[in-house]
Amino acid sequence: MKKVAILGSTGSIGTQSLEVIRNMDNIKITGLSCNQNIDLLEKQIYEFHPEIVCVTNKNKAAELQTRLRNNQNKTEVVTDTSGLISIARSGEQLLITAVVGMIGLLPTLLAIDTGIDIALANKETLVCAGKIMMDHAKDNGVRIIPVDSEHGAIFECLRSGNKNEVKRLILTASGGPFRDYSAEQLQDVTVEQALAHPNWNMGKKISIDSATLMNKGLEVIEASFLFEIAAEKINVTIHKESIIHSMVEFIDNSIITQMGLPDMKHPISYAINYPKRLPCSLVNSMDFSKTFSLNFSEPNYKLFPCLNLAYDALKSSGTAPLVLNSANEVAVELFLKKQIKFTDIPKLIHKVLDQHIIINSPSLDDILEIDNWARKIAYNKGVK
Repeated sequence: MKKVAILGSTGSIGTQSLEVIRNMDNIKITGLSCNQNIDLLEKQIYEFHPEIVCVTNKNKAAELQTRLRNNQNKTEVVTDTSGLISIARSGEQLLITAVVGMIGLLPTLLAIDTGIDIALANKETLVCAGKIMMDHAKDNGVRIIPVDSEHGAIFECLRSGNKNEVKRLILTASGGPFRDYSAEQLQDVTVEQALAHPNWNMGKKISIDSATLMNKGLEVIEASFLFEIAAEKINVTIHKESIIHSMVEFIDNSIITQMGLPDMKHPISYAINYPKRLPCSLVNSMDFSKTFSLNFSEPNYKLFPCLNLAYDALKSSGTAPLVLNSANEVAVELFLKKQIKFTDIPKLIHKVLDQHIIINSPSLDDILEIDNWARKIAYNKGVK
């Protein structure tokens, strides 16, 4: 029986993870967490019987604790970052990190230090502290298994060849809802339009990142740390069908791809069962008796500058990717609140990066301090 904990169990990846686990008989859920969706979390508690849950919203945590006591349920309810750390360590064998943003950093890092394998769907942990995370994983013999469809695809493709034989990684991107827009059309983009992703059902933050192509930029940074590949060897191609999830080109110019219908349940199942590959009835098979097309094109870097900002931050290294991520999180939040325009997102990020003096080998304390600094600068510049 594999003991598994999930950070972010009420979000898109978290709920799909539980859907996959629901069809398995060798998994014990030990801990779950959410921010404030206690109605769904309560249902998950009664179905999966975790020993402990965390609600980061303290008022909601207290409300859930009262509900459980009234129903004589003894599941422990904790809150705040310390609560997330308790959830992370409860997994014992596997932690699925499915929260969005920097909040996943400390719990994931401490789970690694406890020797727990990570199924990673929180790209920000590697973007903000990639070297620290990977060094700790190596020191503790911990496997970091990507749950992102793109990184999961590369992870699978690399099992077919030696890492020293890799020529380049090719990350695919749907292009988001505005891939065919003009510069003039982007000026009037609404929040509702930006949230309407053509292929994937994701949370608000990731949907906006996909629309700006920052999501792909963050994935480039994540891939660099995860697979120890230089920025120059990581390419992005627009593939609107989202059938090929990513590719690896080897030094003999052969390319191995991982294909499948747009469905996160495959990379989730693969990560949970790794190193085994087990049947997953929830994932539909592709029908090659039907005609379909696979299209590819170059990203429009001028129209979507967030992708270039990410490449530049990766090449600058040190704390540049951290500041990129922190400023982006604030910019997305301000856009969702309709306080800035869609086209202001990359402008705000660029302003914060311009003010930052890079630290090349930051400590964990440096990372947390600079994250706070970048968020304050971004907020002040965004709402002025």
